[in-house]
Amino acid sequence: MNPPPPLPPQFHQLVGSTRDALVAAGVVERLWTGDHRLWKPDPTEILNRLGWLTVIDEMRKQTAALTTFAKAARDRGIRDVVLLGMGGSSLGPEVLRASFGPAPRYPRLWVLDSTVPGWVRRVTKTINPAQTLFIVASKSGGTIEVMSLLAHFWELTRQACGTRVGEQFVAITDPATGLEKLAAERQFWRIFTNPPDIGGRYSILSYFGLVPASLLGIDLALLLTRAADMAGRCRVQTPIEQNPGAELGATMGALARTGRDKITLLTSPKIASFGLWAEQLLAESTGKEGTGLVPVAEEPLASAAAYGRDRLFVYLRLAGDANRQLDRHTVALERLGHPVVRLTLRDRHDLGGEFFRWEFATAVAGHLLGIQPFDQPNVQESKDNTSRVLGALQATGRLPRRTLVAPKQAAAQLKRLCRPGTYVALLVYATPSPGIERALRALRKTLVAYRGVTTTAGYGPRYLHSTGQLHKGGPTSGVFLQLIERMQPDIPIPEKPFTFGTLAEAQAAGDVEALHVHERAVITVSLGKQPLATLNGLTRLLSPSRPARRSGVPRTAGRRPRKK
Repeated sequence: MNPPPPLPPQFHQLVGSTRDALVAAGVVERLWTGDHRLWKPDPTEILNRLGWLTVIDEMRKQTAALTTFAKAARDRGIRDVVLLGMGGSSLGPEVLRASFGPAPRYPRLWVLDSTVPGWVRRVTKTINPAQTLFIVASKSGGTIEVMSLLAHFWELTRQACGTRVGEQFVAITDPATGLEKLAAERQFWRIFTNPPDIGGRYSILSYFGLVPASLLGIDLALLLTRAADMAGRCRVQTPIEQNPGAELGATMGALARTGRDKITLLTSPKIASFGLWAEQLLAESTGKEGTGLVPVAEEPLASAAAYGRDRLFVYLRLAGDANRQLDRHTVALERLGHPVVRLTLRDRHDLGGEFFRWEFATAVAGHLLGIQPFDQPNVQESKDNTSRVLGALQATGRLPRRTLVAPKQAAAQLKRLCRPGTYVALLVYATPSPGIERALRALRKTLVAYRGVTTTAGYGPRYLHSTGQLHKGGPTSGVFLQLIERMQPDIPIPEKPFTFGTLAEAQAAGDVEALHVHERAVITVSLGKQPLATLNGLTRLLSPSRPARRSGVPRTAGRRPRKK
């Protein structure tokens, strides 16, 4: 195979000088020895967050036990596995679910990381609790979304299974958390106690990722072998360009300092969900102190000429996948002088190696950006605001009033705010469906093609545990479009004075408060009774004035109407 083309000369030279600086500072060796001074003088939340560097060896010793556990679940007649988790506890398993799917005779995996009642109701109606295993995954052991979902499914399963309800539940958490205690009291089938020195977004190669992987029937030994191989290559100090993690980190960090901070992931179709995991890793790790990498996942392709000069493209190419369109797209990008990094995966098990590569690269990029990549100082703000909103609800009986704008007003504000270097983040409190996904993609493509901006999209409240840190603590270049569906019909939360819909609305309101504190531009639109019509109407308003196709989808920029 021919080596990928190098970066354009100016970027190639910049990355080369950055490599030299990393070697001179002994960054690779110091990273592996846990030298916290690579990032900050204070070791707090650094020295106790580096377990991801060595967890692979520990987990390789557990593969036989995990495989036995998964076979036992299959033999019990478990047909569905529902993972209740947020952020680092859910996004890695979602990548594995979407990329691999279940092996023959193994159960389906549902990753539920939402409090939107429509999403909760969909999973509830799909499963039979007596044939379902629920994974309750929380590092802290007290995440409000996870505990609310646990209360809902515990009551549902208790009605189906009676006193043996605990046998349908498994916990993954840190030692001595409230969840570990609760799981023991309620006699969960299994409790997996994770090494405590691993942050959530770095936990995919620990129990948080491998327990769901085992239940899907994934070959854990092979997945971890690929991860171990990558970790070994990431120990190379010189020549540092042979260190895959340091090379990627040097490229991202160096180009970000020149203004190319929008890390745009292009992924082969079968591994497209990898971007969801990388999005959290980059955003939550680097988005602080007014700087950071802005990860862009699952953005629809646009003309190569439509992209701004603030992008770095990373192409994860899975051999044997349907890559023709992406191959052409990357060539077009390179011809226009955009920097493109190409990473090749032999098969899906190479994701094990990619997880480690990107973790290592993020740590290196954090050093180059001068930030601490293992804390999340702004995440707590939205949580505190949510608690305050819920407290006010209990005192007054109502949520605070929201400032809602109509699609026409939202479009006008977006046109005014979309400038070179801007990214527009769609914050979507809605139940996913093929129609909603298509409408969101059309909106993103229109923003890129006609407004020249970068776009990201995240479902709430999932994004609060993912890109939320970047939104508040990162660059001030973000514009935030919050899209909220009607939370009807709603679902009560057992033993709570509020419902799932109320919780979701409180989380949306709390996030708006936090964004306003940081002087971010926020636009909130209610999707109303017809969410698809609202989204499609907003897209039309953002498109140039021209006759639309009969389907209502705007024509591609610059294309003449066909003669009839």
